[in-house]
Amino acid sequence: MRFIAALWRLAIAGFCFVGTYEAWSKPQYWVYFTFQTGLVLGVVMLWAGAATLLKGIQPPAWLKGCVTLYAIVTALVAFFLMPPDNPAYVPQVIGIMTNTMLHKIAPIMAVIDFLLFDSHRRFRWHYMFSWLLYFPLYLAFVLIRAALWPNSGPAAGGSPYPYEFINLNALGWQGFAVSCGKLALAFVVLSFAVWVIGRALPKKAFLG
Repeated sequence: MRFIAALWRLAIAGFCFVGTYEAWSKPQYWVYFTFQTGLVLGVVMLWAGAATLLKGIQPPAWLKGCVTLYAIVTALVAFFLMPPDNPAYVPQVIGIMTNTMLHKIAPIMAVIDFLLFDSHRRFRWHYMFSWLLYFPLYLAFVLIRAALWPNSGPAAGGSPYPYEFINLNALGWQGFAVSCGKLALAFVVLSFAVWVIGRALPKKAFLG
């Protein structure tokens, strides 16, 4: 079972790296939340897969829980907030769109990995709060970048805002604050859910 877990984790890393490869030639893509979290997920899963295979040191529980949380966020955004991808414009690898790899396949596999291959009851109470630090940092990054380079893309027409639901120019400060408040509430709920599940599941991995 150890080899299956290792291959599963390495496959997640592969999907993440293939899904983000466009950003290495189009650096403006790194403003996307999903590209940033996808790259980190890939690195963590590469670490976890290699450690599983070689019986090495696994990523810390805090880090594994954090990438699981943001994998869930990525999948929910992809399924419910983003329009469907157009295969005429999105690159494909082995017949699968890279956005599908990054936004759907890798996150779903990461959640399955967390549920089946991870040991549990390792999360401390404050993890559910510290996991959330990335969200305000990401918003600050988007706003500062937009102020410094207002026509840098990656959105259509050169807009620096990667998503309409955090587009300050379109929403205004009040609309932006309301949208961010809703997102923050969703993040808090999801973070709490990941923490509760991690504390509730048996300590020993189901398929470890």
